[in-house]
Amino acid sequence: MPTFEDYEGQVPAWCPGCGNFQILSTIKHALVELGIEPCQVLVVSGIGQAGKLPHYIKCHTFNGLHGRTLPVATAAKLANHSLHVIAVAGDGDCYGEGGNHFLHAIRRNPNISLFVHNNQVYGLTKGQASPTTAEGTYTTIQPYGVLQEPMNPLAIAISQNCSFVARGFAGDQEFLKELMKAAITHRGFALLDILQPCVTFNKINTFKWYRDRIYRLGDDYDPSDRIKAFEKALEWGDKIPNGIFYKCKRDVFEDRVPAIQEKPLVRQKFSLEEAKREIERFY
Repeated sequence: MPTFEDYEGQVPAWCPGCGNFQILSTIKHALVELGIEPCQVLVVSGIGQAGKLPHYIKCHTFNGLHGRTLPVATAAKLANHSLHVIAVAGDGDCYGEGGNHFLHAIRRNPNISLFVHNNQVYGLTKGQASPTTAEGTYTTIQPYGVLQEPMNPLAIAISQNCSFVARGFAGDQEFLKELMKAAITHRGFALLDILQPCVTFNKINTFKWYRDRIYRLGDDYDPSDRIKAFEKALEWGDKIPNGIFYKCKRDVFEDRVPAIQEKPLVRQKFSLEEAKREIERFY
């Protein structure tokens, strides 16, 4: 069985008190409790404070381009679908630069987990507004306040019939761990949006601000009810629901690709001569 120490990577270089620390620790605990060995995991990221996470966990990792986390994660899953693939991204990286990839990952439904560190700012580049920043918020480059309404990633995901939609809070690690475990074991594309305070650049959405508002969806809540999921996804302000909003069964992308049904692509024989012949067909 793996241990927490098996997943220990480099010492994180985040601001003291950053919610990313809790997310990193919770990912490790979730993997350990699921009995998943580091050699069975691939963590993929883009750019940003969340994008640094692969450096701080010991397993297979890939730190790619800004906004391109999901194409890499999907490709890796297609190449070796025996791996547990976890994509980590910030709200700017995923919902901004990577917004198009976010939509098409939902549509394809690859068997990967997406953990979004949603701190409502671009933390790496000194606190500019992200797609989830509230309208009217003053930032370093929005001295008159943010002019646009924030996007609602959960509502968007539910509208596209994402097979798993959930929200957690970095300040509630025990519940967040259970949500992560549910996302990792779910067959299909699993979105887990994590409310993660930025203690340096976001002085509004603090740990206390969230604790005063967050509540868990109860045992009587039915995540198969898409209409109710929409209602809960639109709820924000004095009360903020956390938990699994929506879950459904859909065909998994890898199961529809004929070339990888017998064995993962990485375990298939590769002929350089055959590859050359295929390439020459295009000339």
